[in-house]
Amino acid sequence: MAAGDQSLTAGGALLARLKAVGVDYIFANSGTDFPPIIEGLSAAAAKGVALPTALVMPHESAAMGMAHGYFLATGRSQAVMAHTNVGLANCATGAINAAVENVPVLLFSGRTPVTERDRFGARTVPIGWGQEMRDQSALVREASKWDYELRFAEQVGELVDRAYAIANSTPKGPVYVCLPREVLCEPYRPDDIGGPNLMAPVRPAPDAAQIDRLAERIATARKPVIFAQHGAGSAEGFAALGALADRWGIAVCQYWALQLAVPTNHPMAVGNDPSGFIEDADLIIVLDSLAPWSAQAHRPEAAATVVQLGPDPLKARMPIRNFRSDMSIVCEIADGILALQTALDGKAAGTAVAARRQSVSDIASARRKAALARASLRDDGAMTSDYVASRVSAAIAGREAVLLSERGCPMPPMTLTHHRAWYQEPHAGGLGWSFPAALGMQLAERDRLVVATMGDGSYMFANPVACHQIAEALALPLLVIVLNNAEWAAVRHSVLDIYPDGYASRTNTMPLTGLSPIPDFVKVAEASRAWARRIDSAEALGQGLAEALDHIKTTRTLALLDVRTIG
Repeated sequence: MAAGDQSLTAGGALLARLKAVGVDYIFANSGTDFPPIIEGLSAAAAKGVALPTALVMPHESAAMGMAHGYFLATGRSQAVMAHTNVGLANCATGAINAAVENVPVLLFSGRTPVTERDRFGARTVPIGWGQEMRDQSALVREASKWDYELRFAEQVGELVDRAYAIANSTPKGPVYVCLPREVLCEPYRPDDIGGPNLMAPVRPAPDAAQIDRLAERIATARKPVIFAQHGAGSAEGFAALGALADRWGIAVCQYWALQLAVPTNHPMAVGNDPSGFIEDADLIIVLDSLAPWSAQAHRPEAAATVVQLGPDPLKARMPIRNFRSDMSIVCEIADGILALQTALDGKAAGTAVAARRQSVSDIASARRKAALARASLRDDGAMTSDYVASRVSAAIAGREAVLLSERGCPMPPMTLTHHRAWYQEPHAGGLGWSFPAALGMQLAERDRLVVATMGDGSYMFANPVACHQIAEALALPLLVIVLNNAEWAAVRHSVLDIYPDGYASRTNTMPLTGLSPIPDFVKVAEASRAWARRIDSAEALGQGLAEALDHIKTTRTLALLDVRTIG
């Protein structure tokens, strides 16, 4: 290029525009379709063009998980770049997770060159033919809000703006753009790279009339209950929901909660069991919940009013979800909670509310005591997941820690008090999420204690060798706790739930659930120079937690505890 030439490849322009719209990181697993991307990175750096930080991801599942976790920590969507169809296939599980949880990932992958010769960027090696697909986007289309294949270099700037706006519009979700190599190789004059965003994301405000109607129903309700699975949306929403529930004596049930809506020791927090609250409730408020209760086990009264509030109250992308909704309020969760609190400010809580508050508080207290009792050490010294959770909770108390659980520490015996204290694996069930999501969170907040807890099966699903390599390369000092019972306990519990007296329940070893011989997870972590210990007893757990936290504080590298559990 001539001196002073500010032109870039279309690949370089794409990266620069991502930075302009607010993307901090590109989590990339490169391949033979990446030469124009890599050349674009180098050219832009040489010309002083601002770019997102490009990070090497040894596996695409880690890239998707880190983008997911980074968004949960910051509220800012990030980019993932994968290699043609094979890399995109490895992104599919992460895309499904992100779609179900409304996480706006900007997903890109190259496309094998269309041309065989006589064009710059044409096919050069056999995989150029082997990776050809008639419809590559179909690999993730059902998990994407929108997808497109780049046709011309001059589309790059506007295309990035559109992808970002759609991904971040309510309800948020992943988008996908397919990038043919020849188009990325074409020159691009970056006249619009640094300009303002062409379009703004859609964020609907809660309907004032609906909020007023809901406030009136709360003020006159006999037995209201709130179901929450995705928290309260923000620190302000968290505080408002806790205050609202306490003032009006409303039970808050966090059934299969992915984020914390109220503290676990809040007087209105009745745990995760809907029993005793849903069957005779006259007002049921559902805050952004995919399945707020088990339709098989619980059924609201016909006379009850059911209100669903959230970014997508009816969960329109789900083919079947028939939970009743007498009032559907579209808004971000925090916006709805804060609007509802304002609408209730002018209303007086009657004398019946005080009696209801006391009744709910008594039930909440009893359930809390029962959960803590279940977390006791067994007489034979074996550690259950509840026991481990209680010890982890005590060890991280007062540290404003973030804890992720993927078949790891259960919520009930833990003391969780702030809005970012708890994240559970997505309801899509794409396992291997906790470890890379925690890496993304730690990348976003290097000084915060991030604890990733997971079952042994989830740890193996996470491509742990790749995740440990990333943690070492980026110096991410998270604490990883593996609850290791050498089986897929979730599968065993599901079998027993459906066939409690079946043949499988009477076998010594249930088929298709065991993971023995279990690998040595300590050696897996140590292969990337992590601090790691095997924990076989309650005494060792206490010591191990203290040493791991001290290691993280002083050395600022990853620590892993392989905790042998039962059940």
